[in-house]
Amino acid sequence: MRPTPVAVLSFLAGVLLLPLAVLLYLNFGRPPVATADAPFPLEERLVKIPLNARIRREAPTASPIAATDDNLNAGAGIYEDKCEVCHGTVDEPSAIGKTMFPTAPQLWVKKKSGAVGVSNDPVGSIYWKVKNGVRLTGMPAYGKALTEQQLWQVTLLLSVADKPLPADAAKTVGRTE
Repeated sequence: MRPTPVAVLSFLAGVLLLPLAVLLYLNFGRPPVATADAPFPLEERLVKIPLNARIRREAPTASPIAATDDNLNAGAGIYEDKCEVCHGTVDEPSAIGKTMFPTAPQLWVKKKSGAVGVSNDPVGSIYWKVKNGVRLTGMPAYGKALTEQQLWQVTLLLSVADKPLPADAAKTVGRTE
């Protein structure tokens, strides 16, 4: 069966007009690009699917260093220097993190599940996010700014945020143990 001229013209118009319409939409500044804008429908889901798949594929399964007092205290110092401005402390949630889109999780706040921050996430997942960052969230990649040991120290601190911490680490993150 041969396509009719109307079908051919309709197909060509669709092939040409759809990209043109998208280009015009983008050029007139209508997409939600400001952090205060409402997200696209399914935006969060579309971003999380490949992110979670990549983390599952690349994240280590265990830490090469132990969660000792020295490592947790060092992790708290790194957290204070690099993370606190967006993720806050127990006493002081981040004002900056609340203005980001998506908002930066407050890593010392207890959730309904009982977890504190990301303490219920696998340690490898936390490490992957600290090392590689998360595109479109404001989470920077620290893989070139911190050593492997430092990456693991802050990762371990976040992974045990729901447990008692050494005194120095607890003081740094605003927790009274």
